[in-house]
Amino acid sequence: MIVADKPVLTLKDAKRIAAAADAEAQRNGWRVVIAVVDDGGHLLYLQRSHDTQFGSVETAIKKAHAAVAFQRPTKASEDAVLGGRLIHLSLPGVIPAEGGVPLEIDGIIVGGLGISGVRSSQDGQIAAAGVAALPNG
Repeated sequence: MIVADKPVLTLKDAKRIAAAADAEAQRNGWRVVIAVVDDGGHLLYLQRSHDTQFGSVETAIKKAHAAVAFQRPTKASEDAVLGGRLIHLSLPGVIPAEGGVPLEIDGIIVGGLGISGVRSSQDGQIAAAGVAALPNG
C-alpha cells in the first residue's frame, strides 16, 4: 500500500484566509459573504457581514466550490462567457463571475475561497487578499 502525504487546509488556515479577505472588504466598506471550502468542495468556514444580502451566501459557497471543481478561478468562466463562449453557462456548477479562487499549498489545490456581495471585480479583489494569507498562496 502506498500512502501519499498531501497538504490540507485546516480550519485555522480557513479563518486566517477569511480574516485577510474581511480586512480588505472592510477597508473598502464592502459587505460580503466569505466562504472557504475544502478540496472536496465542502464548506469549511462561512462568514457573512450582518447586513449583507442573504442571496450572497449560496453564491459565495458555489464560487468556492466551482474554483475547486474546475481547478481555476471563476473569473476564467466569466471571461469565457464575455468572450462569447456561452457553453460555460451550461456546464454544471459553473459560476461565471469573479470571486471564486482555488487555494493552493505547494502547488496542490487544498480548497477554494468564494466571495459574494459586491461587484464581480471587487469580489475578486477581496479573494486575492484572502489567498495572500495562505502559506505559499
